[in-house]
Amino acid sequence: MTTAQTVRTTRPTPPIATLVRRHLGERLAPYAYIAPFFLLFAIFGLFPFLFTFYVALFDWNPVGDHIYIGADNFTRLLDDPRFWNAVYNTIGIWLLSTVPQLLVALGLAHLLNHTRLRFATFFRMSMLVPYITSVAATAIVFAQMFDRDYGLLNWLLGLLGFEHIDFVSSTWGSWVLIATMVTWRWFGYTALLYLASLQAVPREIYEAASVDGANGWRQFLHITVPSLRPVIVFTIVTSTIGGLQIFAEPLLVARSSLTCGAVRQCQTLTLFLYEQGFGRFEFGYGAAIGVALFVMIVALAAVNFFLSTRTRAER
Repeated sequence: MTTAQTVRTTRPTPPIATLVRRHLGERLAPYAYIAPFFLLFAIFGLFPFLFTFYVALFDWNPVGDHIYIGADNFTRLLDDPRFWNAVYNTIGIWLLSTVPQLLVALGLAHLLNHTRLRFATFFRMSMLVPYITSVAATAIVFAQMFDRDYGLLNWLLGLLGFEHIDFVSSTWGSWVLIATMVTWRWFGYTALLYLASLQAVPREIYEAASVDGANGWRQFLHITVPSLRPVIVFTIVTSTIGGLQIFAEPLLVARSSLTCGAVRQCQTLTLFLYEQGFGRFEFGYGAAIGVALFVMIVALAAVNFFLSTRTRAER
């Protein structure tokens, strides 16, 4: 062997313990990356959720005793006319705001998808302006527009010979006012979701339908709506969750009154919950209202899921 000859050395084989640690590290690393999310969710999401069910079983005074009363809070809830009034108001406002919002967004998305506009990107982005506007600013503007004495809407009604309407003091008037605010705030965001989904539909389908003699309305019913069905289901579910939890709009319209008027004409479930829990410090009863609201949301979301699944199966 000469001095110029290269001496080959062999790398030692790692011990079994090192290989096991390396293998476990590769397997556990992804879980470690997402662990902070689940930790935060457990602290700020899961624990409050489960604790609400626990508190609902007590006569819970935040500065006094915690007396276990079982299901008495739920029995009291079912016999409370204020609760059913809040349910009635919540569902009414939800329907008045969700249905027009989705219809306007659907029509606007279809129009933007088929109309050639200059500065199209500007118009699309401008639809997000209501969404990024604060709820307080929106409430101030719409309260002025719907004002009984000096509002723009009542001024127009006066020109047409109709009497002024006190929107805030009436049930249907307050519903219309709040629903208009919600529709104006969310229709642009929903329209952009629909538009993004429509742009994935090949234009050749519409061209073929035009050649076959289908007019714009038939193309809308038989091409646009079926193409948007998954997104429509998503927006219905999210609008249901948000609509049943509406809080800021009725609170601001009623000038920060938790009862939302003398006869609770626009008090929603979340306002009723806040009034009982933080206005009267009946945490147990407020928690029971929260549980009832959760059951309502789950039930309506399940109905939406069932209907959408059945529609896809029929296709």
